[in-house]
Amino acid sequence: MRRGRNRRHGADSRFAGTSIILASAVFATLGGTAVLAQTVDELQRLSIDDLANIQVTSVSKAAQPLSDAAAAVYVITHDDIMRSGAMTLPEILCLAPNLQVAQVSGNNWAVSARGFNSTAADKLLVLIDGRSVYTPLYSGVIWDEKDVLPEDIERIEVISGPGATLWGANAVNGVINIITRKSADTQGGVLELSAGTHDDRASLQYGGMLESDLSYRAYLKSFTVASDKTSTGVSADDGWSKSQTGFRLDWTPQSDTLTFQGDYYHGSEDSTPTIDQTNFGGNFEATWQHALEDGSSLQLLAYYDGTRRELEGETIALDTYDIELQHSLTFGEQHNVVWGAGYRAYQDLLHLVPEAFFVPESRFESLADVFAQDSISLSPSLTAIIGLKLEDDPYSGLALLPNGRLSWKVNQDTLLWAAVSRAVRAPTRFDTDLREVLIPSTLDLQGNPDFQSEKLTAYEIGARAQPNDALSLSISTFYNVYDDLRSFEVVSLTPPPILLTFGNMMEGDTYGVEMWGTWRAADWWQLNAGFNLLHEALRFKPGSSEIGGIGIAGDDPNHQASLRSTINLLPDVVWEADLREIGKLHDPVLPEYTELDSRLAWDITRSLEIAVGGINLLHPQHLEFVLDSASSDEVERGYYIETKWRF
Repeated sequence: MRRGRNRRHGADSRFAGTSIILASAVFATLGGTAVLAQTVDELQRLSIDDLANIQVTSVSKAAQPLSDAAAAVYVITHDDIMRSGAMTLPEILCLAPNLQVAQVSGNNWAVSARGFNSTAADKLLVLIDGRSVYTPLYSGVIWDEKDVLPEDIERIEVISGPGATLWGANAVNGVINIITRKSADTQGGVLELSAGTHDDRASLQYGGMLESDLSYRAYLKSFTVASDKTSTGVSADDGWSKSQTGFRLDWTPQSDTLTFQGDYYHGSEDSTPTIDQTNFGGNFEATWQHALEDGSSLQLLAYYDGTRRELEGETIALDTYDIELQHSLTFGEQHNVVWGAGYRAYQDLLHLVPEAFFVPESRFESLADVFAQDSISLSPSLTAIIGLKLEDDPYSGLALLPNGRLSWKVNQDTLLWAAVSRAVRAPTRFDTDLREVLIPSTLDLQGNPDFQSEKLTAYEIGARAQPNDALSLSISTFYNVYDDLRSFEVVSLTPPPILLTFGNMMEGDTYGVEMWGTWRAADWWQLNAGFNLLHEALRFKPGSSEIGGIGIAGDDPNHQASLRSTINLLPDVVWEADLREIGKLHDPVLPEYTELDSRLAWDITRSLEIAVGGINLLHPQHLEFVLDSASSDEVERGYYIETKWRF
């Protein structure tokens, strides 16, 4: 999986690109339990039927087989992650054919679904065990802050298409739900070491049982990345390091399940040859699930998430507090209802340089929501899904987020579905409170307190089928209508400086098709393929200043394709090869490219694995995304060796 690096650029780098530092530590743990072995052979046991019946929860907030989910959802399994060798969340997300993933710097990525990609891709909602990691400061995800030990990921459910009815504002073009493994499933110890031409990594984890119904795990991971070079041959000053530690505790007394988990990270990034930027933070989450006597279930989730960034007197701080209640129940034989409510509060501090600041410097904000969704069995094969969320946002007020879906189970192996949804991208501090000098004494930018939510009405049709025991297929088409998209508008031309602000003067539509499939060509060979087409027709509304062109909405390929091959060369040796072709980007222009990653893993014993791999093997270096045309950093070819010991 890709591990290339380059450097962050652009005005939004204060928020999207960061740093990280922490000295390596020694992690020791006492106690002993049986090791959960996970050999190469075990990673190949999932059949096509098993994959089709993986339980997913992101589509309806209730467990259902993937084959019955009425949405364009792709599941990255734990086995997929282990075979790929991917070490970071963006690298893992490259496995999903319904995402656009481009590396911008060593710690900065552009990740989106169905277009509008940028380092501040603001129309994709990302959750980790139900905890939203979408930042309300500028919209989007700060990827260098978000890290999960690959060993601990149960699955990642990737939905392309709106999910606002269940997940709220900002779930516009997609939802990524990262679900971690129960601590009871990660017993024993795992030590992993990796060294390569680009980075060095280490992690140590141990899990055990305190009682028959009380399990735990704790981990520590750390890495360092050396600085790369830009396309002009100078140092990119993007070397960085990060360490993270965390725990999970699961208690399952009778009809209850309680989970407590948390993480803490600290790191640094080379900002210039003499200046380092630091960031640190952590989170704590508690979840209670209770099965009621009438067959319904309750879930209560609460979490805290805090982040800090510091660079030469600048400080960016955000504290998030959240509590959510969910109740799932049935009425008769026809209705499966899930409803809930939530409250979230933010406290931020944005102390920046005089050339870029926020007014006010600190804010306390909160939002509340209530939602309900009913899955109605119209017949044994026909299901209608109707839902609505009401969300009260501090900037735009009350938003109505409805959703309607219809699914038809043609037979046991074929599902047809259609959906109509509404979603919004809510305003943020960046939209309303920013003050920035773009060109001294010439051009200034200020936020717009009247900035409105960006709106989407989406129409989708899809199908999922398993023609035989060796083949599964999924295809979806969509037509999205956008209104009130963010634009740059002139407030005043005289006297200097020229004053710009954010407006809602862009609109348009996009449409496309997404398809993927899995084919077990032989007992020892599996192929995964994906292909996407995207057409965007955006335009400015009459009266707009049209500054920056429609490229300010994002830079997207009109097509992309992938082919992943997994071959069991021997019972204990597996070879993974990942070929991808990414279409041309248009603004800024980047040519299409084709690249190949490959990894060979050998289970020497049931407890010891060694692997070697290469990334971007077809070219010495290439560009994936450009923010600064004057000096862009390139993703390089690289090699690595890693070993994993289970004890």
